[in-house]
Amino acid sequence: MQLSSKQQGHLIMLIVMCVFGLNIPVNKYFYSTGLLSPMAVTVLRMSFGSIAFWITSLFMPKEKVDKKDLLILLLGGLCGMAINQGLFAYGLGRTSPVDASIITTSGPLFAMIIAAVVLKEPITTKKVSGVLLGGIGAIFLVYTSHNGAAGQEGDALGNISIASASFFYAFYLVITRPLSAKYSPITMMKWMFLFSALVLAPFGYKDAIEAPLFHQSEVIPYILIAFTLFGATFFTYMMIPLAQRRIRATTISMYNNVQPLVASAVAVFMGMDKFTIEKLIASILIFGGVYMVTQSKSKADIETEAAR
Repeated sequence: MQLSSKQQGHLIMLIVMCVFGLNIPVNKYFYSTGLLSPMAVTVLRMSFGSIAFWITSLFMPKEKVDKKDLLILLLGGLCGMAINQGLFAYGLGRTSPVDASIITTSGPLFAMIIAAVVLKEPITTKKVSGVLLGGIGAIFLVYTSHNGAAGQEGDALGNISIASASFFYAFYLVITRPLSAKYSPITMMKWMFLFSALVLAPFGYKDAIEAPLFHQSEVIPYILIAFTLFGATFFTYMMIPLAQRRIRATTISMYNNVQPLVASAVAVFMGMDKFTIEKLIASILIFGGVYMVTQSKSKADIETEAAR
C-alpha cells in the first residue's frame, strides 16, 4: 500500500519520537551514575553529529547554500541543537523523568503560537483542542503511572530548563521548515550541527574528554552512548527535515506527547509495569489530539479555498 506524503510524515515522526523516548532513560542513566555529565552528553552529540553529517555529505550531491539561509541554519542549529539539547540535558540532570515528560507536552503549544507569528499559520479551534487533548493525555499517563512514587521530586530550575528547551525546539521546527523543502536533510544538518559544535565545544570539551565513561571497561555504557549518538542524534535529526516537508511544525511537535507513551510501553514490555485502562485512555487522548491537529486547516488550505 502506497503511503501519502502526510502519512509518511506521521510515520517518520512516530519512529523519531520512539527513539527520543528510549533515549531519555539512557541519558538519565549516565547522569545518575556519573559516567557522563549533561554538558558532556551535549558536546558529544553535537560533535558527533557534525562529523557524521559532514562525512555523509561527501557521498551526496553537493548543494550550495544561500548566505541568507546560512543565517537561518545558524539560528536553527543554536535553537534546535545547542540550546535545546543543552537545556534539556541540564534540566534532566536536575529534575525527574516524570516532570520532564509532563513539561515537554508544552512543545505543541509553543509551536502553534510561534507558527502563527512567524509563518502566519491560523490558530483554529480544532488545532487548539487537539493540542490540549494531547497534552491532557500525556499528563494523565505520566501522573497515573507515577503518582506517589518515591524519588520523583523535580527541581524548579530543572523544570524551567526543560520548558525552555521545548520552546527553543518548537522555534527551531518553525523557522527551518521552509528550508526543509529547499535543501536535503544532510545539507541542513551538517551546517546546524557544525554551528552548534563550534559554540558548545569551548565550554564543554573538558567534560567530554575527561568523562568517567572513557575510563571504565564495561561494555553496556558504550552500547548506550552509541545508541544516543547514532540513533537519537544522527538518525533522528536526519529524519526530522523529511517530516517537516510533509507535515506542519505544530503536528511534528505534537509527537512529543508520544515520548511518555513509549516509555510506558517499554516498561510494560520489560515486565516493569502493567497495561491498564488508564494507559488505554491516555493513548486514545494523545493520538486523538494528534488527529485533531492534522485535521485543522493550514494557511495553504485556507488560501486554496479562498481561490476557488
